[in-house]
Amino acid sequence: MAEAARERVSQSVEADYRLDIRGEVCPYPVIYSLEALASMEAGQVLEVVADCPQSFRNVPEEAVKHGYQLVREPERNGTDLRFLLRVP
Repeated sequence: MAEAARERVSQSVEADYRLDIRGEVCPYPVIYSLEALASMEAGQVLEVVADCPQSFRNVPEEAVKHGYQLVREPERNGTDLRFLLRVP
């Protein structure tokens, strides 16, 4: 029951901006994500889609280090990685 409720909440988060950086290798997914977040306003959510395996850990880790919030755990769908990051 709790898992179903969590799933509904996580699906209800909508991104204000989407950054598709598939094809870029690290460190570029981190760099581009941080640049995009820096240009956004408080409360806005950025969806990042990448396919560099290292970005699965690096993008959320660096975003949190820079003060941004990870809206939910990173998702992996085949080679695509998806992150939702919020500007506090």
